Amino acid sequence: MRAATIHHGELTVEEHADPTPGAGEILVRVRAAGLNGADMLQRRGRYPAPPGAPADIPGLELAGEVVARGAGATRFADGDRVMAITGGGGQAELAVIHERAAMPVPDVLGWPEAGGTAEVFTTAHDALFTQAGLRPGECLLVHGGAGGVGTAAVQVARAAGARVTATVRNDRLRGAVEELGATAIAPEGFEEQGPFDVILELVGAPNLPGNLQTLGSGGRIVVIGVGAGPKAELNLLALMGKRGRIHGSTLRARPLEQKAEAMRGVERHVLPLIESGAVRVPVAETFTLDRVGDAYARFEEGGKLGKIVLLLD
Repeated sequence: MRAATIHHGELTVEEHADPTPGAGEILVRVRAAGLNGADMLQRRGRYPAPPGAPADIPGLELAGEVVARGAGATRFADGDRVMAITGGGGQAELAVIHERAAMPVPDVLGWPEAGGTAEVFTTAHDALFTQAGLRPGECLLVHGGAGGVGTAAVQVARAAGARVTATVRNDRLRGAVEELGATAIAPEGFEEQGPFDVILELVGAPNLPGNLQTLGSGGRIVVIGVGAGPKAELNLLALMGKRGRIHGSTLRARPLEQKAEAMRGVERHVLPLIESGAVRVPVAETFTLDRVGDAYARFEEGGKLGKIVLLLD
């Protein structure tokens, strides 16, 4: 099989041996694979793949067809369309995943949208509802509302009855983010807004002082992205005075059981919204596998709405 391959920070397309599914696993012919910030970090050597995942093939989410099953894998049949989360290896023509780390692809989704769904919607849903306990009627601030996780978070929060504000640096994208259900604002001066019950931090530590300033009493800050930097100074007295909580979370390195639990939540609460058209998967641009370098460059360029997706068909 052919796959995107990382060697010392360089990204190429190379031939690899076809993987074989083990017990409880399925072999997927990948049709589309979304790019994520973790892929950019892995390319730079700053976010290695967890044990058991290919060390040199990036890719945390994919969509494709089941072409083989290991012993005891009965959740899907050969030919089923699935989308999945994996610790790595998604940006390849074939990928092995545990059947519990996969979800059925709704009929309304084409391959590009399906390839950019599993990671971002699972991350957003888990962060907002499992980690932060977002409730109907609460006020949510999403930092980085135009990206993949940001657009997912805006939509699932709005569908749950929350009032959503999103920071969007590119003023040309604010209208599109508002169409998804948020009030879109510039990042500068966001701390003058609020108060917010929940803040989803996708940008990084520089926002932390402002987050604390605009946090409501009993509010929760969930940090799931630090692209702008991981370190900041924090006034603990202010945090104590607001009875606030700061929670950090990642999805990639979690045990299979925890990932499976998070994905079952998406199946119950998010896939019906996608099927009904209440939630959509914005795809900013697609690239073929041979143009994987261009895809990574476009991702890092920023200024996009939704996902960058590799097509492997």
